[in-house]
Amino acid sequence: MSITLQAKVTARRVMLAAALATTAIALAGCANDRMTTGSINRSASKPVDQMSAPELANAANSLGKAYAKNPTDKAIGLQYASVLQMNGRDDQSLAVMRRLAIAHSNDREVLAAYGKALAGAGELKPALDAVRRAQTPEYPDWKLQSAEAAILDQLGQYDEARVLYRKALELKPNEPSVLSNLGLSYLLQGDLRTAETYLRSASEQPGADSRVRQNLALCVGLQGRFDEAEKIASHELSPDQAQANVAYLRSMLSQQNAWKQLKDEDKKKTATN
Repeated sequence: MSITLQAKVTARRVMLAAALATTAIALAGCANDRMTTGSINRSASKPVDQMSAPELANAANSLGKAYAKNPTDKAIGLQYASVLQMNGRDDQSLAVMRRLAIAHSNDREVLAAYGKALAGAGELKPALDAVRRAQTPEYPDWKLQSAEAAILDQLGQYDEARVLYRKALELKPNEPSVLSNLGLSYLLQGDLRTAETYLRSASEQPGADSRVRQNLALCVGLQGRFDEAEKIASHELSPDQAQANVAYLRSMLSQQNAWKQLKDEDKKKTATN
């Protein structure tokens, strides 16, 4: 699954608890050579979602040198931007993708990655434009539909996002990444039960990755079912890391009426704006 403005701020307030827990899971995942999505060829042909933090740093260094020699090379640029994002260097990733998008202005893959980089840097509306330019109505791409929907979610346009997720699922039935994103759409809005339904379905599909199952663990934990969340997380992390994640989540949610307070605060802020 490493949101301007009113819609983004609203979503962030409602999901503050989830965001904190996600950070804990991501950090533990990093220590266990588990990262999020994307892939990059290295000497060991190791995908990004299996690289440790030191490996990602080394990849960024070696790719940076290759990129400096040929900044318009599509393969190198895409790989470099992806690793930069995984290292949290969103602004630098965006600079790489902006240059690549100029050199490959009609390439759908490049435009889609450019949209992802824009979204990662918080430039959501330009990201939406880039992804939509990459899409061709006569030959729709389910990945682009899911990417567009994810940006709409960050803009708080949940209904529009879910229409696109379902269109993507028509093109790619039971695709775990789309089901997971659809679940997160409901989680962003605070509908944890519906979110769990989609996240559980996503985790049961062939090809579901670590990110999908960690999202499910997060959703389950946010509902107070900590033992179950730890069991799910333990399939991806070491027992100690899974236990630490759930302990962090339990501690954070044990604050008096934490979830309700976040929602009430959001409603008050919305009413005064």
